[in-house]
Amino acid sequence: MFTGIIQACVPVVEATTQPGLTTFVLEFPEKLIQNLHIGASIAVDGVCLTVVKITNNRVWFDAMDETRQKTTLGEITQNRRVNIERSATMGTEIGGHIVSGHVAGIAEIVHVDTPENNHIVTFRVPPAFMPYIFHKGFIALDGASLTIVDVDKTAATFSVWLIPETLRMTTFGFKQASDKVNIEIDSRTQMIVDTIERVLQEQQHNHLCQPQNALPS
Repeated sequence: MFTGIIQACVPVVEATTQPGLTTFVLEFPEKLIQNLHIGASIAVDGVCLTVVKITNNRVWFDAMDETRQKTTLGEITQNRRVNIERSATMGTEIGGHIVSGHVAGIAEIVHVDTPENNHIVTFRVPPAFMPYIFHKGFIALDGASLTIVDVDKTAATFSVWLIPETLRMTTFGFKQASDKVNIEIDSRTQMIVDTIERVLQEQQHNHLCQPQNALPS
């Protein structure tokens, strides 16, 4: 489990692709390498991955085909920067929202607007995700817990407004139109929407199946 508060934006120092597998190495800051062990879970651009090797400040990860096909890690390359967050521990302050690291799919940046002292990024997502995207709702983008604004259900787009601290600590300071990001829908929102939809469908089905009163002869 993660909190969606990105702890560092770090470089990919090596990436090797083989059939069905990509292995890559990240350079961790000193504060995040402390007490890190093989087998630990790390969110890399919002994808929950397992640490497979540690040498000094360098940490190795493997991405299998399932991960490569459904996330942006399928296109990971040397020198790219990624967001990282170590898994939450008991007593961790949850400044964002609960994030699982199980990416639902990929969103595309369609606009980056920078009016004075503001930074607004607009994303397009697969239409199937739109029932779970609400104004002022939570969403995780490349692992960062962000607040949704300016939802356009027809265009399947929404925007987020990023403060300078978020731009400093994450890869969003480098993102441009046409770039892709990993998206994780808030699980609580998805559960509520799916439950309401199922109940409404059951009520409609039960109403249709009820016998109608016979017409008078």
